[in-house]
Amino acid sequence: MKRNWTFGIVKILLVIGIVIAGFGFAVLQLWNLLMPVIFGLPSLTFWQAMGLLALSWLLFGGWRGIPGRWHRHGGMRERWERMTPEERVNFRKAMEHRWGRHCPASASPADDAKPHAPDAPEGT
Repeated sequence: MKRNWTFGIVKILLVIGIVIAGFGFAVLQLWNLLMPVIFGLPSLTFWQAMGLLALSWLLFGGWRGIPGRWHRHGGMRERWERMTPEERVNFRKAMEHRWGRHCPASASPADDAKPHAPDAPEGT
């Protein structure tokens, strides 16, 4: 029984290794085909591509399919709906203070969900 258990673990680790190596090879090929031509950057080796892949997973939040800390926060719409009107006003003010003109205080996530009617022509 123990032999089957260890064999299963070895198979899983082998598949994970092949998948990660496949992603690394894809990064290598895409980089070497596109970046030197478009931006004049040097070509990568396989291990540099693996490092770039690991760095991108760390910086841009890879492993999205794995539950845990990546999914601990709820969606903004649910948070917005649970806020009291006073909390919404405070949130809007904080966002406007933080982002300035890029986040006007009158905007809210609920406003984005509503379909906007096209403006009426001025001559009517």
